[in-house]
Amino acid sequence: MAVTRLEIDLGALRHNYLYIRSKIADNVKVIAVVKAFAYGSDAAAISLELEKQGVDYFAVAYVPEGIALRDAGIRTPIMVLHPQPDYFEEMVDRCLEPNLYSKRILELFYAFAKAKNQKNYPVHLKFNTGLNRLGFSAKDCTWILGRLHKNTSLRVKSLFSHLVASEDPTAEEFSLNQILEFTQISKQMIEGLDNVPFLHMTNTSGIINYERAHFDYVRTGIGLYGYGNTPEESAHLMPVARLKSVISQLHTIQEGDNVGYNRVFTAPQEMIIATLPIGHADGISRAFGNGAGYVRIGGVKAPIVGNVCMDMIMVDVTNISCEEGDDVEIFGELTGAEELSSQMKSISYEVLTAISQRVKRVIVD
Repeated sequence: MAVTRLEIDLGALRHNYLYIRSKIADNVKVIAVVKAFAYGSDAAAISLELEKQGVDYFAVAYVPEGIALRDAGIRTPIMVLHPQPDYFEEMVDRCLEPNLYSKRILELFYAFAKAKNQKNYPVHLKFNTGLNRLGFSAKDCTWILGRLHKNTSLRVKSLFSHLVASEDPTAEEFSLNQILEFTQISKQMIEGLDNVPFLHMTNTSGIINYERAHFDYVRTGIGLYGYGNTPEESAHLMPVARLKSVISQLHTIQEGDNVGYNRVFTAPQEMIIATLPIGHADGISRAFGNGAGYVRIGGVKAPIVGNVCMDMIMVDVTNISCEEGDDVEIFGELTGAEELSSQMKSISYEVLTAISQRVKRVIVD
């Protein structure tokens, strides 16, 4: 297919899901994190395949993401990690389950559910144990239990927290203290609730490094898409997304000629330059320009020359046998998103989720 496209490999997804399942006990269930278009891929295709594989829960960041999954036919429970009051109506209409992370959000959703005559609507409570992003503190437990005591509108489905640095062996003490604090919070909450919610705390690297934090469910995001936060773990996984393009035109330029905007690249000798139909509007950061990034043509690295343009990049193919119309890999099988992201001192998450929705998605199996 001679266009810029993001290939999404469902076979790789199944492989990764089964590998992650192999890391947890049979009675531990899995929450698949499919926010941000399933980490830049295709949330509907990814979720439908994971539902077939028997995943137990989905997690999205915002309500519209959950609505899109329901519209795609997903019937598995969906947790909304960052619900916002403007979307409460649509959230309840689609049976999406909110994370209540603060007194304000709990009060607002409680009032909404009560006004709508909801009975035991499932909600999740997040506790901040060190990330300092979203979540109640341990000292809020008494207030929460008092507020929910004998209420019939809401039912606490789960309690959860988030590890801060589960991939970092130097932060082990901090992570263990987080796990201990969450365990103590959970004990207090369960003793005061009318039901026993399930517990979850781990992300992908937490699954791998902290078995004691597996609790009832684990959450996995980046691992599903082929990256394990360490090279050793990533070796067991397969990239789900493969970003590819094509050579639109070849130019032979002479010594002293410039390439791209602002004349930031000057040819030191005669060169052959290939132009590709992909640029920063498609998710290729300008940080990859001027040799920081590269693509692969015929398996060989071709460095980006000049600035990344909005719709195009130019690469050096002087020593690569290629023709106009030939396929190009930006990341995927030969160059992982982790490897590419390291060129701009970033992480795979940023490279994956930056891919624009104007890039054609192609599902392969």
